[in-house]
Amino acid sequence: MDILSLLFLAVALAMDAFSAAVTDGMIVKKIRFYDALKVGLFFGVFQFLMPCIGNLVSGFATDIVERFDHWIAFVLLGFLGLHMIWESRTEQEIPKNPLKNSSLLLAAIATSIDALAAGVTLAAVGTPILFSSTVIGITAFLFSFGGVFIGKKFGGFLGSKAECIGGIILILIGVKTLVEHLY
Repeated sequence: MDILSLLFLAVALAMDAFSAAVTDGMIVKKIRFYDALKVGLFFGVFQFLMPCIGNLVSGFATDIVERFDHWIAFVLLGFLGLHMIWESRTEQEIPKNPLKNSSLLLAAIATSIDALAAGVTLAAVGTPILFSSTVIGITAFLFSFGGVFIGKKFGGFLGSKAECIGGIILILIGVKTLVEHLY
């Protein structure tokens, strides 16, 4: 795979992570540089690891990965989205924090499932996996890091509806992933 194609693949794979990062930025009241760095690292590391794992399992689990990756992403993103919508509807005195490690872990896994399948594809076409995974991971990091600040900018306009809208966005990403793989 040539470098331009790899960059397009990396950007395409980073879009789900970018959307989730924008959602995080919309919800959190006060974004710090550290918060954006944390989000970027979670998404970037998982976008790096998943193609490596996909490459490793490509020899014996290709059919399983391709058959279920979209369902896993759909369920995880749907769960996160519904949880966010539910949280937005309940009054709480404790501020909500989508930047908890457990929330970021689930979001990072859910948005990088397609990178697992990409790792299988990269193995099939003989592309060096460490270089490819590094490009994919750095791209996801940069998009996610910037996405937090973009979400913060737009989150102020949305006020208290930001968390509900963020949940809807995550559900739509999950539905999009499922529909793209089924049709």
